[in-house]
This record gives sequence, structure tokens and C-alpha cells, in this order.
Amino acid sequence: MNRFIVGCFFVFLSLTAFAQKPDTVKTVNRKDSLNRVIDSAKSKPILPQVFNKKNKKQYNPDSTHLPSTAVKRSLMVPGWGQIYNKHWWKVPLIYGGLGAFVYNAIINKQDAKRYLEVYRLKQDPLRPRPDPNSEVGRLYASTLSYGAQTLADAASGSDRNFQLCIFGIIGVWGIQTIDAYIFAKFIHSYTMDRDLSFKIAPGIITGPTYASSGIPSVMPVLKLTFSLK
Repeated sequence: MNRFIVGCFFVFLSLTAFAQKPDTVKTVNRKDSLNRVIDSAKSKPILPQVFNKKNKKQYNPDSTHLPSTAVKRSLMVPGWGQIYNKHWWKVPLIYGGLGAFVYNAIINKQDAKRYLEVYRLKQDPLRPRPDPNSEVGRLYASTLSYGAQTLADAASGSDRNFQLCIFGIIGVWGIQTIDAYIFAKFIHSYTMDRDLSFKIAPGIITGPTYASSGIPSVMPVLKLTFSLK
């Protein structure tokens, strides 16, 4: 009798443990299965991105754009090489620099001549005096208290500034020629478009506003832009 009771007890424990296991055999009803299939059909599949070659931007160098032509034109006429490269905005900068150097060269050459003439008048009292209304006459009248060496130094300084202006003109001419060659080489051998990783453009920088004038200082600059794509 005791053995029977113990056996029944173990059978009861076994049935209880079996009833607590998850039902892995049970399937979802037909309605749920249909809904699952429909949902999977409506979802967007994940596909690799495909680029259309017709719409993709493609850039090719222009082998007909010759750097030698840009150099020759820049040597003949300043800015002509930049026009050849279609960099029109550089032409005013080139002629602005050349104009400033030419103007200062003329002014300093005239000053050197006037100071030299007044110096000669100081050295030679018998030399005929200039017209008081002329530029040399006015300079002579304003420098009566100056010594001959001071006038000689002024003439030498003006002549030195004249020579520096000449070198400045040559420098601007040479720089614009080099610029024309470099950008013509880029166009000839590389891609030149708005997606460049290297770009130069003019710009303006606004400085701090000073309390005395209330007007901010503005300075023109060249902007150098690097973009990583």
C-alpha cells in the first residue's frame, strides 16, 4: 500500500513538471500566419544603393586647355591668361596692383627730380632760381631751412622708392603669369568644378568696431577653402 502511494506521488510530480514546460508544438493559427505574411510583404526590403551612371556627375580634364597658351597671353597682356582660364574676378586685382605700383613709381620719380633740383640750387648759389609758382619753386621755398644733405637724402629715398615700385610691377606681372600657368595646368590635367577640394575666392573680413568712429574696419582678402568629400 505504501509503495502504491509513493508511486502515485512520483507520477503526480512527473505530470506536474511536464505541464509546466512551454508548448513548442503548438502553432500559430491560420489567421495570424496570414497576417504575418502580409506584413512581411508590405515592408521595404533593404537593398544596396545603386548609382545610375547616366545621372552620376562625371568630370574629365580639358586636354585642349594649354598652360603654355595661358603663360604666353599673361606675358603679353596682364590678366589675359586669367581670362583664358575664365577667372575674370582676378583681372581687377591684377590691374589694381599694377595701377598702385605705377602711380607710386611716377610720384616718386617726380619727387626725386624735384628734390635733386633743389639740392643743386642749394649747392650752386649762382644757379638761376625757379619760378615761385612752379612745383620746384614751391619746394625750394618750403625747404630754405633744410641743409643740402637732407635734400640729397630725400632725393635718394624717392629714387629708391621708385626702384621698389618697378620691382613691384615686375613681381605682380610674374605672379599673375605663374597663377595663369598653375590654374591652366589644373584645367588641363585635373577636374575644375565646384566640388574641388581646393578653392580660392575673394572675400571680405569685417574687423572690430572702434568706439572713436563707430565704423567697423573692412579688409579685402583671398579665401582659401579645403573640403573633404
